[in-house]
Amino acid sequence: MPDYTTGRATPIKNRNYLSPVGFKFTLDRAKSVSFFCNQANIPDISLGVAEQPTWLKDLPVPGDKMQFGDLNLRFLVDEDLKNYMSIQHWIRGLGYPESMKEFRDLESEATMPANFGQDGDNIYSDGTLQILNSSLVPNFQVVFKDLFPYSLTTLSFDATDTDVEYFTADVSFKYSIYNLTDLENNPLSCD
Repeated sequence: MPDYTTGRATPIKNRNYLSPVGFKFTLDRAKSVSFFCNQANIPDISLGVAEQPTWLKDLPVPGDKMQFGDLNLRFLVDEDLKNYMSIQHWIRGLGYPESMKEFRDLESEATMPANFGQDGDNIYSDGTLQILNSSLVPNFQVVFKDLFPYSLTTLSFDATDTDVEYFTADVSFKYSIYNLTDLENNPLSCD
């Protein structure tokens, strides 16, 4: 990578590759989902593009709104459905399909996000995806703010299966923002 101040190339300091199996996820609101999590992602990020009209051709220019992809987790389901039900209870509380009491119960369990100050907004949770280095030591983290689940997969039972494959469930979250930081919550640098 060139050093733009001197014009010389800088050597790469760490030549180890990022491993897809080195991670740990924690979800403040659902600790059992965190414990059984076996797949997570750093969501995609995109910037909108505006078109600037000219006489000859419209020119693309950087927009001003960022779009963040969904956080998707896969976790092993415990046989008492404790972790599965913690997410389902959260989603049901957000949609209160049977009564407003479900929302009130949800609200009393949750944490207040930093950017909301009204009653009824106590429905979010923060989460952290910790990335491990090649020695399986925490290296950096992805901090998610104001998570809430919007989708939980089905559990399909099948008596004709001959091999036992334990259930996993996928849950998708929306959130306000995520940041990549070091372990002291300082932003990661690109140098």
